[in-house]
Amino acid sequence: MKYLYFVLSSLIIAYAVVIIFIYFYQRNLLYHPAENNYQNDKAQFNYEEIFIKVDEEIKLKSWIIKKDFNKLKTLVIFHGNAGHLSNRIYKLNELYKLDINVLLISWRGFSGNKGFPTEDNLYADAEASIKWLNKEGVNNNQIILYGESLGSGVAVEVGKKNNFNSIILESPFTSIEDSAKIYYPYLPVKLLLKDRYDSLSKIKMINTPILIMHGKKDDVIPFSMGKKLFEMANNPKHSYFTPEDDHMMEFNSTLLKKIKDFIEKY
Repeated sequence: MKYLYFVLSSLIIAYAVVIIFIYFYQRNLLYHPAENNYQNDKAQFNYEEIFIKVDEEIKLKSWIIKKDFNKLKTLVIFHGNAGHLSNRIYKLNELYKLDINVLLISWRGFSGNKGFPTEDNLYADAEASIKWLNKEGVNNNQIILYGESLGSGVAVEVGKKNNFNSIILESPFTSIEDSAKIYYPYLPVKLLLKDRYDSLSKIKMINTPILIMHGKKDDVIPFSMGKKLFEMANNPKHSYFTPEDDHMMEFNSTLLKKIKDFIEKY
């Protein structure tokens, strides 16, 4: 009996230690600024590196592909939870072919930027990028929000507050809580989470055209999440669901045409 008590006590203590560790370390599990993939792509586009001021300490390294702010729409890319600006060169090489301006920002804590990423901080970074464009004479009705993976949660938050031209979500999730339950089914994630990015509860607040893209072979964020967001979204809504794409969708001619047609429609 004493042995059983000892074993149970040890398991409870070990479980408590795991919970405490996860609670304090969770943002290191969510944000990966040092993880860099797709590093060998060469830029086939002209851009300017700028620094968007959030406050006196935080200035976001960003790339702007400026063709014509007055005549063309501007696509603002909120990237995912890993990597540097250069990891998105393969996307910019294709988006550059469209008649749009493109602004790609990097979050605080990423690409050498000062500060630390949190849900509220990423929202503030995104808002700063919109304000920068507004100061450059670009109105919200000429801005297309593009959220990639984690950035989809930011795009939904920013998009529910203002009326933009449209929104594109690539490999989006319903919420961090739903995602965490998949990876950590043994933890009380609802109680532990600091950053939630609850897109599912916000998607109905968006009244601008939306395009949701998701690969059915996504093994990071299940395709079912993108499909659920699409079902909950208001019209006008469009989808690009592919049977072969995984989490990092292939920027081929078919996907690019879908984006092009969507942008031209609105």
